[in-house]
Amino acid sequence: MSPFDYIGNVPFDIGVLSSIFPQNKHINEKARALENAGKIIRLKKGMYVASSQETGKPLSHELIANHIYGPSYVGREYALRYYGLIPERVYTLTSVTIKHSRDFENPTGNYTYQNCSPEYYHIGLRIAQADGVNFVIASPEKALCDVINFSKNLNLRFLTDVEVYLEEDIRFDTDELASLDLEELKACARVSRKRNSINTLIKYIEHVRHI
Repeated sequence: MSPFDYIGNVPFDIGVLSSIFPQNKHINEKARALENAGKIIRLKKGMYVASSQETGKPLSHELIANHIYGPSYVGREYALRYYGLIPERVYTLTSVTIKHSRDFENPTGNYTYQNCSPEYYHIGLRIAQADGVNFVIASPEKALCDVINFSKNLNLRFLTDVEVYLEEDIRFDTDELASLDLEELKACARVSRKRNSINTLIKYIEHVRHI
């Protein structure tokens, strides 16, 4: 039985490692030995996750992203891909935070965090479950707003701009526009740095719905 069985695939800090090995007075050296043995993976200074080989459980990259730098939520293209709304694979896990923008790289992948206002941050967050853990992710509406909000030099002025952007630039599944919550999109628009572009998106959705 592994000493990490009760932790599973949840990231943990050096203090938790001390509680697992209370007899070890040199816990940082113990951490390096466990890392070299492939039993744990270093996510950043002082934060680790047990390897899948050690626990028999798959790593949750979304939960790892929540833990590495927070408060944060999984958003942007990664969330759109998670919901099956865009076809391309996303190799960098993109998150949004109220803290400073940061990038992290570790053996589990690449993680990027982009700053937003607290007012924008708290709209459209969901708790999703996968691989036996819960993590915070943007709703489909919020993720789409994220992509627009953080795209430099993007200005959606006309309905035709939105159509081209959705169908050609990000290849969004436009059949799903009918299920998007307009009120949530409007809430994002009110506090977004790309208010006009998101409002044009809303007008486009209303147009295709014949509202």
